[in-house]
Amino acid sequence: MSPTLAPSTRTVRRPERPRRTLPRRLRLLRGLFALALLGLGLRLVALQVLDHAYYAKLSVAQVRVDLTTQALRAGIYDRNGQIIAVSRPTAVVIADDFQIAHPATEAAALSPLVKVPVPKLTSLLSQRNGYVILTNTLDVTSGRTITAMNFPGIVVQNSSVRDYPNGPVATSLVGGVNSSGTGSAGLEYQYQKLLAGQSGITRAFVSASGVNLPASYSTVIRKATPGVGLELTIDNSLQFVTERALARDLASTDAVAGTAIVMDVHTGEILANASLVNTKAKAGILGPIPSWGVNVGVPGIQQTINDLAFSYAYEPGSVFKAVTFSAALQDGIITPHTVLNVPPSVVVGTRVFHDAEPHGFEHLTATQVLALSSNIGTYEITNRLGESGLLSQVERLGFGQLTTLQYPGETAGLLVNANSWYPSDMAAMPIGQVDAVPPIQVLDAYNAIANGGVFVEPQLVRGYVSSTGAVTAAPAGATRRVMSATTAATLTSMLQQVVLAGTGVNAIIPGYPVAGKTGTATIPYPGRAQLTSWYNATFVGFAPAERPTFSMIVVVERPLTTIYGGTAAAPVFQQVMSYALHHYGIPSTGITVKPLTGSASVASDVT
Repeated sequence: MSPTLAPSTRTVRRPERPRRTLPRRLRLLRGLFALALLGLGLRLVALQVLDHAYYAKLSVAQVRVDLTTQALRAGIYDRNGQIIAVSRPTAVVIADDFQIAHPATEAAALSPLVKVPVPKLTSLLSQRNGYVILTNTLDVTSGRTITAMNFPGIVVQNSSVRDYPNGPVATSLVGGVNSSGTGSAGLEYQYQKLLAGQSGITRAFVSASGVNLPASYSTVIRKATPGVGLELTIDNSLQFVTERALARDLASTDAVAGTAIVMDVHTGEILANASLVNTKAKAGILGPIPSWGVNVGVPGIQQTINDLAFSYAYEPGSVFKAVTFSAALQDGIITPHTVLNVPPSVVVGTRVFHDAEPHGFEHLTATQVLALSSNIGTYEITNRLGESGLLSQVERLGFGQLTTLQYPGETAGLLVNANSWYPSDMAAMPIGQVDAVPPIQVLDAYNAIANGGVFVEPQLVRGYVSSTGAVTAAPAGATRRVMSATTAATLTSMLQQVVLAGTGVNAIIPGYPVAGKTGTATIPYPGRAQLTSWYNATFVGFAPAERPTFSMIVVVERPLTTIYGGTAAAPVFQQVMSYALHHYGIPSTGITVKPLTGSASVASDVT
């Protein structure tokens, strides 16, 4: 029997398995991933903690904007405080239609408030473009009501509309504003900065489409400062009468355009300034004259965009003869009774000059030369005066120089001087040829005669109106003496004869002596000596002649039914001046004046 073996206490060790290790690339990938997580964590910490303020600022900046708040544009008034132009506050209603879930429902509720029909409003609210103007002319009270009702996606902003209560009266002078409310022409343009005031700044939170975010509030950073208004020298009543008289004249004479200016003799204040175009007349080779597109009460007669009183340079014709006469009287070369030998024609340089109507050899006094508007007689006086004497007087009377008004589009004119002088200019310039000047310069010269020989700069602004209504007077117009009081008085008496017995009889006003001069000037054109059958008719004068109060010029461009200054322009002067004298209570002499026997033909002033 075999011996029994005791159990063994020895532990049997199993063979060790080989240790598994990660591939080297995997370990590298894990390491990179860990580093990326660490970097991302650090970046998040930087964004959330270290750079929080910076990025919060950027976030706010994406929706916060500083909006410009336009100040209410100041008004423009006439000399008596009547409104010519005023800005009316309005509300602009804007929709962010992305925020509007039920366009039809909201349109039905909004329609009576914004005064837009429901179908149209529903269409506007359904466009899905984020910014839709529903109305920009709503009254402020209705705008506040809409704001208080908190319509989803609807924002109300303040705005204004420029109104002209008198309609088209004085539009050519005052001008207008564009769609953004900025002055685009006339005085509105010239005084844009003053009228507009200083804009303010409002901070708001808006969507990408520009509409205020819901439940957000606007903050005023800087308040808008109202503009300063203008008190003009214009008299609204006289302006209306002047425009209506000129408009009827343009229609009856079938003229292309015209301008009329009424001035206070002593202050230079312009009381009326009309500039009209006849859109029914054929513009011809010179082209159409831009207008504002609204009739002034006479069919086809409209306000011009450019004020012709300042912007239209034309050969004035015989009204320019006052330059020669004033200089010759001042230098003692002539007296009213000086007799001049007037031949049928003269050759000066290479040109032949003659009077408007054929005649033989005549002996005329200086007063008769002016009353009959003799071209040859005027040349005879100029020949005694000399080139330098003539040119000096042209300059003294303000021709070829911009006025201190600096009105937009104003022209200084085109004048011959010593450097561009031709021998024939000795006869052409005194009769209103070769020089082109605006009507305001002609009126300024005659106003100096009426003012006792003192030239006064014209004025359009009488004062400046603050937002409180206080008026600060504008400085008086600059003055200078251009001839002696004696010369002015003598020339005034001679100009009275033009009206009593000369070409200006249609300017006679019962009870008031009138002094003035007519002009009928051919129109030159490049490449041609003149435009056949086209003329500019002018009358310029003042009243009462003995103690002048008002001066006035009327220029009618290219009249057809009658072409003469005495028939196309003088009647407008007579109507308007008569109204002005009565309107301002100027005493009448009570004497009814009639043309003297043997008065000159109105056709004798053609140049």
